[in-house]
Amino acid sequence: MFAVLKTGGKQYRVQSGDMLRVEKLAADAGEKVQFNEILMLGGDTPVVGAPLIDGACVQAEVIDQIKGEKVIHFVKRRRKHGSQRTKGHRQQLTLLRVTDILDKGADKSGVKAAIGAGSVTGAKVVSDGQYAKNKTQQAEMKKRVSEGQADEKSAEKKAAPKKAAAKGGDDLKQLSGVGPALEKKLHEAGVTSFAQIAAWTEADVAEMDEKLSFKGRIEREGWIEQAKELTKG
Repeated sequence: MFAVLKTGGKQYRVQSGDMLRVEKLAADAGEKVQFNEILMLGGDTPVVGAPLIDGACVQAEVIDQIKGEKVIHFVKRRRKHGSQRTKGHRQQLTLLRVTDILDKGADKSGVKAAIGAGSVTGAKVVSDGQYAKNKTQQAEMKKRVSEGQADEKSAEKKAAPKKAAAKGGDDLKQLSGVGPALEKKLHEAGVTSFAQIAAWTEADVAEMDEKLSFKGRIEREGWIEQAKELTKG
């Protein structure tokens, strides 16, 4: 008698006594596990599931947790400045010995079901109290996120008047050598009016010259004198 079972996204045809390597299971060496996803039972009267056979199972003993053969993954990009990468991988597997094939009574066998090491079905069953607690935590998290977004919007609104003030300042492009890009730099540095420039001291000029990399442009273009004249006008 043989069976076709499904585990780890693959199908295996097995008989009693067969040694089998499957995707890693959450079980230790020496434990007995049971596969409940049986697609077919073969023998004198073959039975095919639709898609599974109710009550059928395959029981096996875990021999060891092993690794498969190394697989080399090589990627090369043929470009002027191309790159290449080599990675090796060994799949984690479980070595089993098939002990029994049952056509019925799987739910009463007492053997634990074979569960993949990363399977969602292996997660703990959440009680009603835990579920309610998790829902409450999720609600609190959503509330915090929404409050954080509200704080961000509030901060943007507070910053908006500063931007408006910058837009409502003097047209600094009237200064010699100042274009839109340079005017933007001055606005970012907090300079928005001719009065500010007219009041600059030597220390202010040196600081601004270093901060915005003007390289002596302020004195060379005579911005302070121009600003004083424009302020009077």
